[in-house]
Amino acid sequence: MNATTTDAVPAIELRGVTQRFRTPSGGVYTALRDLDMTVAPGEFCAVVGPTGCGKSTTLSLISGLKAASAGRTLLHGEPVTSLDRRVGFMFQTDAAFPWRTVLDNVAAGPRFRGVPRRDAVAAARDWLRRVGLSGFEDRLPHQLSGGMRKRVALAQTLINEPEILLMDEPFSALDVQTRQIVQDELLGLWELTRPAVVFVTHDLEEAIALADKVVVLTVGPGTVKDTFAIDLPRPRRVQEIRFDARFVALYERIWTSLRDEVRLAYARTAGVDKGAGAMDAAATPADAAATPADAPAPATSLPQAPTPSDDAEVH
Repeated sequence: MNATTTDAVPAIELRGVTQRFRTPSGGVYTALRDLDMTVAPGEFCAVVGPTGCGKSTTLSLISGLKAASAGRTLLHGEPVTSLDRRVGFMFQTDAAFPWRTVLDNVAAGPRFRGVPRRDAVAAARDWLRRVGLSGFEDRLPHQLSGGMRKRVALAQTLINEPEILLMDEPFSALDVQTRQIVQDELLGLWELTRPAVVFVTHDLEEAIALADKVVVLTVGPGTVKDTFAIDLPRPRRVQEIRFDARFVALYERIWTSLRDEVRLAYARTAGVDKGAGAMDAAATPADAAATPADAPAPATSLPQAPTPSDDAEVH
């Protein structure tokens, strides 16, 4: 059975969140509309959806990197107003300083938080041991394999003991075999402290293998289409759980929901006029006929449109 905490106050709550961006041509692009989502303390939530549906934007709102155009984003019942020390963020790309050793990279987070160097280094050695990198403390990032760099990234993030862990397709660049090994390592480390997790991925199998629930977002403007409970036993081994009949049944159910959104996104992309900008072409008829309550804010108050890498397809 899953042991997800069911406290009254969610670790993460998004209420009616809408996010708009100004496009290069001066128009308005709605990335998210009226999105409602909650994640309980200790819950592992995976988010899937077609390219451009606002998955990475959602993480940016939770982390405090961006402010929503409308709606509320809450952490443990309190509004998000800035970056929060309780939140850890693991990105697609490496966040290691290339000129620093593995040990110094992992110790950097505690040092920035004011931890004495001796204590930070001791903690970094312990986390490198946990992720299987004892003996590599003095290597530079470029001297490590892709899988080893991801282990460094895990240690960098988890050494700060986050209550909330945000992960934006962290394993997408790894080969299948290495990815499964690192996924198992993530689950083992997560079991130790059970932070609330929001894990964005394009890989539905990965989402089911890791999560307590899977949230499906619609084609943009993104909102929650369906939420599926993943009632698979823990602890799990990623290499084994995929052969469970319940896993296969869950995959079929979730893919049925996700497939329609992927097809809509593909059709929309295929129908884009080659002379139009991608952001402008992504606007839907619903955007053009927005009600006054959903009318875009003045352009001067809108952030710039995200670059394609914000929600780029990686497969």
